[in-house]
Amino acid sequence: MSSSLPAYVNAFPDHAVYGMHYRGYSGSAGSPSESALREDALQLYDRVARSHPEVMLVGRSLGSGVAVWLASQRQVSRLILITPFNSLQEVAASQFPYFPVKWLLQDKYESWRFAPAVTAPTLILEAERDEVIPGASTRALVTHFRPGLVTFNVVAEAHHNTISEHPQFGEFLQEWR
Repeated sequence: MSSSLPAYVNAFPDHAVYGMHYRGYSGSAGSPSESALREDALQLYDRVARSHPEVMLVGRSLGSGVAVWLASQRQVSRLILITPFNSLQEVAASQFPYFPVKWLLQDKYESWRFAPAVTAPTLILEAERDEVIPGASTRALVTHFRPGLVTFNVVAEAHHNTISEHPQFGEFLQEWR
């Protein structure tokens, strides 16, 4: 979150920007789990929504799974998904084909399951050279949203962890506001 914050502040200068560090990541206390991260996101959303009548969600990578779920539960003005996936289980199974991922993975982050309930205009950004999330998974997720809701863009030459450093990334975000 911290590394992406400047890009979000630059893209949305007239908005308050709130970020959520995940439990167990980047020095945060606690243990990460899908249910715990959902609960944290819900609490942050409810707190922010009391002060701001319009809330736009941004989810990146693992956070995209949390953001899609939250957008299916609460009213948001816009949803931005950066390097999202259809389901974490699907991504893990493709990267580790010889492991019984289906039985080992407890947190599945099935974004496809919640995408049909999202009503907010949605921007999806794929990193062209993403070495973590296969482009096919991102594009599969797009098909689960309501028709006409998604604007889909590929950030040329971008990798999973460097997408926010590409000028095209900032341009897509600024066009979206």
